Amino acid sequence: MSALEKSSWKTLEVEKMNDKLSRQMISGENATVSQLLLKKGAVVPRHSHMNEQYSWIISGALKFIFDDREILVGAGDILVIPPNVAHSAVALEDTVDVDIFAPRREDWIRKEDSYLRK
Repeated sequence: MSALEKSSWKTLEVEKMNDKLSRQMISGENATVSQLLLKKGAVVPRHSHMNEQYSWIISGALKFIFDDREILVGAGDILVIPPNVAHSAVALEDTVDVDIFAPRREDWIRKEDSYLRK
């Protein structure tokens, strides 16, 4: 069993990715949980990853854009994105989004996430 760890969004580092997007995250052996703080108009550029993604909107709203559709996700909604599905997102209002990734986001842990820092 891995070590037990208690944390709080209040104490986790806030990474300013760009003027409209900040991120906090914590990773265990098998998953990453992140809290994204997006200002209205923030854009997450088109990308894909090998991780399954669960996007849970705490407040605000995001428009996810896929090759074949757009999906609006608002407060209380959860969107499951399968691995390797290309997508982008736009914040329709100030938004708090909790994303859960399995397996964990090794690229984010290594800070190899330049697409978010534009």
